[in-house]
Amino acid sequence: MRTLKHLFEKNRLWAQRVAAQQPGFFKELLGLQRPEYLWIGCSDSRVPANQIVDLQPGELFVHRNIANQFSNTDLNGLSVLQYAVDVLKVKHVIVCGHYGCSGVQAALGNLELGLVDNWIRGIKDLAERHNGELGLLSDESSRGDRLCELNVAQQVANVCHSTVVQSAWRHGQGIAVHGWIYRLGDGRLRELTPCFTSPEQVPPIYHLPGSAT
Repeated sequence: MRTLKHLFEKNRLWAQRVAAQQPGFFKELLGLQRPEYLWIGCSDSRVPANQIVDLQPGELFVHRNIANQFSNTDLNGLSVLQYAVDVLKVKHVIVCGHYGCSGVQAALGNLELGLVDNWIRGIKDLAERHNGELGLLSDESSRGDRLCELNVAQQVANVCHSTVVQSAWRHGQGIAVHGWIYRLGDGRLRELTPCFTSPEQVPPIYHLPGSAT
């Protein structure tokens, strides 16, 4: 049986290094986590959430999946959002996509990958809705980049439309929802959407009773 001993050794050296550089660090982590941010990002191994924003363990609550999707039928994503908002009391929800996303490229290129094809179906629908705009772009790379941006905007809307965020806003909880995109080529983030902080910024059909109209 292969036990991946090299990873255990890397872990040992990392823990030793952190303990030497930051005495008491791991004891502090034993306390309740109090992150201010929920990160909804892509599973891509090149997009490590904590490192991108230079935050320590305990400072960022993270949910990742292929192509940074958020759906009102995904109990996993909804549970993460609900726990972050209602229990951890995060102040910011960040949806972060990245250029060159394989999930987006697969949806745009109509590739057959297996079960994941069902997961990225929403991105195909998004591409179809924006077919006119995407068709005006001259090359596949540009179309892919634009669809990555459109995908982030759509997932931000899905988060804002959720009953979790709508309920938080209705009860006066200060939740800000952000849409960002990351470029692998230079390691930089860019703000992509407006910051959503109230139900007034969301179409009335998604409001819960008692919300602002």
